[in-house]
Amino acid sequence: MPFRELNSRMVEATVLPGQKMFSQRGAMLAYRGEVSFTPNIQGGQGGLMSMIGRRVANEATPLMTVEGSGTVMFGHGGHHIQVINLAGDTLYVEADRLLAFDGTLQQGTMFMGSQGGVMGMVRGQVTGQGLFTTTLKGHGAVAVMAHGGVIEVPITPGREIHVDPQAYVAHHGDVRNKLSTALGWRDMVGRGSGEAFQLELSGSGAVYVQASEEKL
Repeated sequence: MPFRELNSRMVEATVLPGQKMFSQRGAMLAYRGEVSFTPNIQGGQGGLMSMIGRRVANEATPLMTVEGSGTVMFGHGGHHIQVINLAGDTLYVEADRLLAFDGTLQQGTMFMGSQGGVMGMVRGQVTGQGLFTTTLKGHGAVAVMAHGGVIEVPITPGREIHVDPQAYVAHHGDVRNKLSTALGWRDMVGRGSGEAFQLELSGSGAVYVQASEEKL
């Protein structure tokens, strides 16, 4: 179910009979046709275990199931919206950044410590994000939210990418991540925030970086 970008802060999706999609509660701006919006209590396509995992991770962002026949316009908080199309791979994204996504995508939860060991856990503390992150896998489209616009940065084998953890939005592909330190950055910048840390991503895929260090 592809999204049509109306502007940088609004997207439109076509809802077809027999198909469904999920959206964050409060994200619907307007719609045409016979479309229903119902609270989702099973955690999306991942089912009950996915919902339990997100509640343990404090990532139980309320979702709505969208069904029927028509078009729906989505947006939330005036945030910039980035549409990501998946072709069988997995997207890793914080749950509160999800605006809407195809119901065909399999939703799950991943413990960040499994990528980068203890440093992966530290990343969750430093960024203020959960130690768990939401995963979406399969073929379909995802609309995510960010501050100030987003750029997609390719990740290729042998050329790792370093990202400010505060500016990280999501990544997909066969990517490994770990937190590294840059000694002296805090003193040089004088902010005492996350600048002393870098999120290092390597492998094959892409990372989405926002033009801001603000959380949603």
